[in-house]
Amino acid sequence: MDSTELTFEQAIAELEEIVKKLEKGELTLDESISCFRRGVELTKYCSKKLDEAERSITMLIEGENGVVEKELPELDQGR
Repeated sequence: MDSTELTFEQAIAELEEIVKKLEKGELTLDESISCFRRGVELTKYCSKKLDEAERSITMLIEGENGVVEKELPELDQGR
């Protein structure tokens, strides 16, 4: 299945399955390489989706002067 047809959650689930298969150590070298390639593809897809989500989280806040400003929420408040 093409990564663009997957949801983020489906891609993560597929990545988890790939990790399980690779950790078992029962795959042939060619199967391992194929799984690894798919894993890299899924990782890039998930990273892109997370970047898009971060940009879309930008909050609109009305400033004191009545102007609507874009501001990224504080994601690391506990640090």
